[in-house]
Amino acid sequence: MEYVILNGEFIDRSKAKVDMEDRGYQFGDGVYEVIRVYNGKMFTAEEHLERLLESGKKIELNISYPVKKLKHLLEQMIVKNKLELGIVYMQFTRGTSPRNHAYPGEDVLPAFTAYTRETTRPEENMKKGVKALLVEDIRWLRCDIKSLNLLGNIMAKQKAAQSGCFEAIQHRGETVTEGSSSNIAIVRNGKICTHPATNLILNGITRRKINELCQANEIALEETAFTIEDLKQADEVFLSSTSAEITPITEIEGKPIGAGTPGPLTRKLQDLFETEIERQCGSLQV
Repeated sequence: MEYVILNGEFIDRSKAKVDMEDRGYQFGDGVYEVIRVYNGKMFTAEEHLERLLESGKKIELNISYPVKKLKHLLEQMIVKNKLELGIVYMQFTRGTSPRNHAYPGEDVLPAFTAYTRETTRPEENMKKGVKALLVEDIRWLRCDIKSLNLLGNIMAKQKAAQSGCFEAIQHRGETVTEGSSSNIAIVRNGKICTHPATNLILNGITRRKINELCQANEIALEETAFTIEDLKQADEVFLSSTSAEITPITEIEGKPIGAGTPGPLTRKLQDLFETEIERQCGSLQV
């Protein structure tokens, strides 16, 4: 039996149901998080859960579970499902009420669901790099909220898939923002540049960890907006996310980045990031 969490209780996944008038289903009115699991342990769990609560506050969604309680529930689910390598997905919606754009009253409680999934590490992509294309960023202006409203993201990702690319790099005019499901960084003359953590991007947890690793290892990093031309002329480009970790982008719009192979600074960051995973979760060697 596979266990999921429904409103704080563990139940058989086959018996888990949500109401037709759940506001997450009808409006995308909710927030979510995805946490990586290595060796049966969550990586950067507190950071993800704190961001979940922050996203809830930004849309006035009262998540009554503190980080410690949420973490304990997710750890229990991982054990029950015997998950060693994969992800935990969780979301809170504003609950179930008759369809109405305005928020329901305080008597309507948020709906909390979570599940686990086995997934491997994207080792081939991390080793060889991936292709990307450019897509105009059509999303709303609160990309800092990890909301269930992902239509703009999935439309961009679909364009990438149809073009044989792994990721769509989004831009507003000439300014690069982020990927459809990742943060984007470039390397120029030994310095990493990535869009600042404004309302135009999601401040990724992997992105934050990269910033910390750069500071601890005296790697130059600047949070500043850069252009499409900067992107195309970069020595290296990489994306970062919970699922993709740190993945080099070696080709954009059919043209190679740098030498067309993963660059040395990206490789160094991958090594530092893997060391951090092992520090928190144990060896990644099979």
